[in-house]
Amino acid sequence: MSGNAVYATDEYGRPFIIIREQGKKTRLTGLDAMKSHILAAKTVANIVKSSLGPKGLDKILISPDGDITVTNDGATILDQMEVEHQIAKLLVQLSKSQDDEIGDGTTGVVAGALLEQAEALLDRGIHPIRIADGYERACNIAVQHLEKVSDVIEFDKDHTENLFKTAKTSLGSKIVSKCHDQFAKMAVDAVLSVADLERKDVDFELIKIDGKLGGSLVDSRLVYGVIIDKDMSHPQMPKEIKDAKIAILTCPFEPPKPKTKHKLDITSVEEYKKLQSYEMEKFEEMVKQVKDCGANLAICQWGFDDEANHLLYQNNLPACRWVGGPEIELIAIATNGRIVPRFEELSPEKLGHAGIVREISFGTTKDRMLVIEECANTRAVTIFVRGGNKMIIDEAKRSLNDAICAVRNLVRDNRIVYGGGAAEISCALEIQKHADEISSIEQYAMRSFASALESVPLALAENSGLSPIETLAEVQSRQVKENNPRLGVDCNLTGNNDMRDQFVYDPLISKRQQYLLATQLVKMILKIDDVIMSGEIDA
Repeated sequence: MSGNAVYATDEYGRPFIIIREQGKKTRLTGLDAMKSHILAAKTVANIVKSSLGPKGLDKILISPDGDITVTNDGATILDQMEVEHQIAKLLVQLSKSQDDEIGDGTTGVVAGALLEQAEALLDRGIHPIRIADGYERACNIAVQHLEKVSDVIEFDKDHTENLFKTAKTSLGSKIVSKCHDQFAKMAVDAVLSVADLERKDVDFELIKIDGKLGGSLVDSRLVYGVIIDKDMSHPQMPKEIKDAKIAILTCPFEPPKPKTKHKLDITSVEEYKKLQSYEMEKFEEMVKQVKDCGANLAICQWGFDDEANHLLYQNNLPACRWVGGPEIELIAIATNGRIVPRFEELSPEKLGHAGIVREISFGTTKDRMLVIEECANTRAVTIFVRGGNKMIIDEAKRSLNDAICAVRNLVRDNRIVYGGGAAEISCALEIQKHADEISSIEQYAMRSFASALESVPLALAENSGLSPIETLAEVQSRQVKENNPRLGVDCNLTGNNDMRDQFVYDPLISKRQQYLLATQLVKMILKIDDVIMSGEIDA
């Protein structure tokens, strides 16, 4: 009988079957635990694999609320998936941390391939610690080799061609590729306007990516200033203010109230009128304080009622209400203004300055937005994305974020390696060369590391409709014969395998980070040999 049921007879010889309890979970130990972990990581990696490269396919993700996301960004796919398995969760976290750090989350493919290779080594009886040590050695060789084959690309504020080409590479596989040049230029201009090239630093806080439904991707543009999704509080207020002096307020336009709970009893008409006139006086005093300091536009974090709104309009003081905290901070940075928490503290030197503030409307809808341009601090920029539906706008924002991160990485370290699997193939060949010189058992793990790196060009070739193994073999032999580490998979079928001619650049720091993080994670997974569920009763 099977392991779950036992055949037995009672004292009268009647047969019956005893079925064991099905609910008990078995505890995984040793090789079984490792195999289970490797299977989970492989499954996650295979999901991302088909989205690699300029011809990568998109995934549609449906949230529990029914929201739809269509993307081929590895980090987004893993982030939005509901993952139950503990090891698969580690892979998702790794991808997210890399996306936060360098704006690219494709580590999962390398990590999945490394674990797949480790499975074959475990089957051959090699100890997991020896595999981990071999991977560590191979990773160090790969990182050193990347630095050896990297090229330095020159750029400054006037010569941005190389940055532009890097941004184009990043956007090549995205939904925005039909407005390729326009989006790449926006990404480069945005980074350079906020970058401090001497300190090699880019302040991401100053770049805001905003989107609005309607129009097409071609209508997207870069605004040297701030866009906020609000309009003037009164429809008859001026729609354009030149040479704006902006009072940035975090206090509401309303009479002061006690901080504690209070109750006001009004017993006569006179008292009510007194209260009314007191409120009116307070409103007038507030408006006067704003006007006296020289402001001609008030931007308020809180709301104000119709009475205050009418007063502001009568006093020719345009205002905008319910502006969120992050936007208030960005406006303050962009206009060199100070955020004022009390009306009494307003003074001319605390005002923000902008060349022009205007309200723009869209199509036939009543949607309006405020654009603050020609700011005192020219470093704050907003990329304004238009698109036919929310899905396209969200994907365009993610694509732009990836392109901006790629350019930012080059500002931080202007060394590049070549994409299209060229760097992976070159590192794999170098590791195999070193593995032949090692007499210990780690050489098997090092060769497996080299094979795992080849999974990237294989996936690129497969996604581009090429024959994966033939393509890889051809590029490998040409790299060795011509001693040219720039040769990779020709995904765009241009007939040229030299990635320098196709301008397929990858920042060195992002490639190095990929290898280091993937190796680190795989080493950790290989060292786990037991899974103990806390709170489970062991029968």
